[in-house]
This record gives sequence, C-alpha cells and structure tokens, in this order.
Amino acid sequence: MIAVDMDGTLLGGDGKVSPRNLAAMKAAEQAGIEVVVATGRRHCYAMRQLRGLGLKESNALVSSNGTVTRTVGATLIERNLLAPATALWLCTHLDEFRNALVITFDKVGPDGEDERGALVVEQLEELHGSIGKWMAANEPYIAHIVPIERALPGGGGNIHEAPIQMMLCGTIERMRRAEARLLEHPGVSAVGVNLQEHAGLDGEVALHRTEYPERDLSIVDILPAGCSKGSALVRLAARRGIRTDQMLAIGDNWNDVSMLEVAGRAILMENAPEDLKQQATAKGWSIGGRHDEDGVAIAIEAVLQESSLQETQIPALSLTS
Repeated sequence: MIAVDMDGTLLGGDGKVSPRNLAAMKAAEQAGIEVVVATGRRHCYAMRQLRGLGLKESNALVSSNGTVTRTVGATLIERNLLAPATALWLCTHLDEFRNALVITFDKVGPDGEDERGALVVEQLEELHGSIGKWMAANEPYIAHIVPIERALPGGGGNIHEAPIQMMLCGTIERMRRAEARLLEHPGVSAVGVNLQEHAGLDGEVALHRTEYPERDLSIVDILPAGCSKGSALVRLAARRGIRTDQMLAIGDNWNDVSMLEVAGRAILMENAPEDLKQQATAKGWSIGGRHDEDGVAIAIEAVLQESSLQETQIPALSLTS
C-alpha cells in the first residue's frame, strides 16, 4: 500500500495531479499496490481533483484527516462522528475564535457529491480573509447559521446529525494560540501524537495542524478522539490484509505525521515546513522531492525500480498485497 497526501504532495503548484504523478500511481496499481489518497480535504472536495483520472474505484480515499474513509467510487468504508455534546462545548470554549470556525458534516451522496449544509459557518468575513479561494470554491456547500450551535444536535435547531469535524483557519500565530487554548482541556490530544503512545487515552477530540508559512496560514482540525490519517490507514490496512511495514507514506505537513509514523517507509516532501524536516531527520524519514517537481512520481518510481531489481521485496516494504 502507498498512502499519498494531496495538497503540497500529490497536487502540483497548479492544484492538479501532474501526468507523471498519475502515471506513477497507475504503474504502482499495475504492480499490485493499492494507492490510497489520504487528505485533510473532505471526500467531495478531494474528488474535484481525483475524478476522471482513471484511478480504481475500489481504491480507498481517506478524507477529513482520517475521520472518513470511502472508496474513490464513494462507497463508505468507515466514518467517525464528533459527539454532539463535545461539539457544543467546543463552540463555547473557542468563543474568541468563533469567527474562524467551520463545522463539517458528512453529506456525501452515492455520486460522491455533497449538499449545502455540509459546511456550516457563523461568521464569514474572517474566513474570506484567510481562506477566500476555499470559501469561494465551496460556496455551494456552505450554510450560514447564527448562532452556530443551531447546526448541532441539542443546539436549539432541531438538528439530529452529528458532525465529523470542526476546523479553525487563520494566521499561524493566531492558530497556535487557538491550539494552546484547546489543549488546556485534558480531553484534547495534541497534533502528531504517536499512535502507540496515544493508544488507550480517554480523550474527546484530537487536533491536527497544517501550516503554510509562505501564506501565513494555519488550519487546525478538531476531530473525534483517535482519528488521524495514521489510525485510518492502520485500520484500512488490516481490512486489506496488509501489514503496516508494507506501507509507504508520502506527505508534507504536520497533519501527515501520524501516517508517516505508522508506515514501514516514510517520505517527507522537500517543500515541508523547515521545523518538520528537522524532526523527519531525527525520525529517520527520507526527504523527497518537491510537490511542484513531481516528487510523488520520483518516490514511487524509485520503489518500483527497487522492486524490479530485487524481484520480490525491498526493505520494510513488500510490494504485493
């Protein structure tokens, strides 16, 4: 199994999958490897770039940083929900940051598309300032609800559907303050916690941070406890009868740490934040190419070349499933 992040990894500077990256993914599939896209995007938004590429519809797509797993063909494999009482408490706990808050619901239909209300916001101005392009692209799915609690079960709006995720967006400095505020509560676990260390922790939510220093933008995802790209991939691999040491993971940001930790081989993109690259060296991860220079293809091609030279197996990564 090869697990590949999207933004900053699989997608180039134009926001698309390059011909070389796509060719490498298909070559891996032909070699008997399942290629899994693992992204912070929700399923519908990820499929905007993946639909029509000719990927196998049975292949898995891990979305919302591990909260939901579906096939590329939109068949549900796994979904985790945020407890309504926890979501309501978070709205109060995050009062200072409500203008940066988005709540996400899983409203994916059989065609892989969402409907309006998949995303709920209370205030628009701050979000348009920090993630304006994303807001414009997702306008058909956004519901503006005041107060935002009315979108949640028990919030006074006669709603019965629990969310899959909450998200804060803003400058790096402000989002680090928001993360610190969240971590004041013992039921909140920090970003990048090793799965083995985290096992059994009686938490309520897990945080996953993504940073883009060149844009002074940070996204803090608030997920049900135990949810991460890494944990979703561990469960998926078990379903597929694949060991984690038979997995290659390729990512570029803090929300990829969990999957890089669980994989038998991990590659961090050259365009990753500098402080994360420093950690990668300590953890023994390889530093790969850039996302805008076909870094994913280079990594996959190297694996396939090693497999060809060694015929059946390479260190820490069996290439047959």
